[in-house]
Amino acid sequence: MASSNYYDVTEWPVGNPYEDIGEVINSIIAHIKSRQTETDVNKGGKPGAVIYIPPGDYRLCTPVLIDISYLKIMGSGHGFTSSSIRFNTPENEWADLHELWPGGSRILVDIPLEADDEECKGAAFYVQRSGNPRISSVEFADFCIDGLHFIEDGSGSGYPENTYTNGKTGIYVASACDSFRITGMGFVYLEHGITIYHADALTIHDNFIAECGNCIELRGWGQASKISDNLIGAGFKGYSIYAQSFGGLLITANNIFPRGASSICLDGVTRSSITNNRLHSFYPGMVVFRGNCSENLVSSNHFLRDHEPWTPFLGIDNGLDDRFGLLSISGNHNSVIGNHFSAAIHTQNIKPIGATPVIIRMVSGNGNFISNNHVVATEIHAKTSDSCFSAQVDALLTTEASEPLAVTTVLVEKESLQNTILDSGSGAQVVMDMTVNAFRATPTPGA
Repeated sequence: MASSNYYDVTEWPVGNPYEDIGEVINSIIAHIKSRQTETDVNKGGKPGAVIYIPPGDYRLCTPVLIDISYLKIMGSGHGFTSSSIRFNTPENEWADLHELWPGGSRILVDIPLEADDEECKGAAFYVQRSGNPRISSVEFADFCIDGLHFIEDGSGSGYPENTYTNGKTGIYVASACDSFRITGMGFVYLEHGITIYHADALTIHDNFIAECGNCIELRGWGQASKISDNLIGAGFKGYSIYAQSFGGLLITANNIFPRGASSICLDGVTRSSITNNRLHSFYPGMVVFRGNCSENLVSSNHFLRDHEPWTPFLGIDNGLDDRFGLLSISGNHNSVIGNHFSAAIHTQNIKPIGATPVIIRMVSGNGNFISNNHVVATEIHAKTSDSCFSAQVDALLTTEASEPLAVTTVLVEKESLQNTILDSGSGAQVVMDMTVNAFRATPTPGA
């Protein structure tokens, strides 16, 4: 027996999904609501539905409004491929490329926007419902949301396709939500990939979110959520992962690659964990705690800081100098334990000239515990290339160094007191007031 709660966008009689899939999905949601009106029928009544998007290209001109629980929108492939590589390949070579655009079950976000439109107006999927209970168990799985193009942003950067600006958002959740799941998705060329307010028990897992101005933004406040096993990489103006006023957030097993202004930025986040991630950045400020982040754990992560090797983005950075720190902490009673830091930096590129780069910087707060972190700092003369893939692979595999690079492994500012620093740098590498902080140096071989 076929389920009445399963919908295929290509078989729905209202609208044309290839011309405007937004109109089609909105019509399906209206139909679900018209059928599921009773709140209590045999201890049920509103089971929700599945909306299926087969592989193919579907233009979206009308934002989808989701205001029902238990809705799953799913496709058959996240379809991610690098639009940035294609747009930075000479146009006369495009005819020889195997494909030009992302694929799979692909949504082409083509919403008409004005320059002064609210941010939410550019959302392909807009989730909002007032009243109680909170909207719950909305799922997005296995399809691609493609912003198509970036536009000139007035910065004079030269090439609009590299601005990470277009006013478009993949998924925008505006109201308090519970147990949402975003899995197996592809997000590309959106100014904001995922923006969610007031999330509870949120899962963002196993997605490919890259070449977006910002990838994941958890705003307002939230609790008890996880960001796990994703491949993520924002643009130079935005965040790969941002969370605001969150408690109990788990960020684990993600591969976060350049070129986000921050790999992870936490603002007023407490009792959360950043563990077992691979973090790669071309700039300082890889992980930033601000707004009194407290009682968080940062453990077993690999931090790699090196230089941009791809010629289209040479000379672009996030505006921070090398004294800012790869990990910058403002807050109390945080633990930074057992992380590996690789700093492969050319001394000619250090900002300001002659400065000593900082790895971990305690900006303010007290009672923080930093222990058993290993820092490898070398001067690397990285090569640049017009090929994004080969340039970055060559840079990653280059370990030959002309000489060790002098760094400050831990800097404790005077506004930060009563911290404990153990085995995270030699006496010459740690800068702190030892009368108000505790310190044990990493033993130096042969000393």
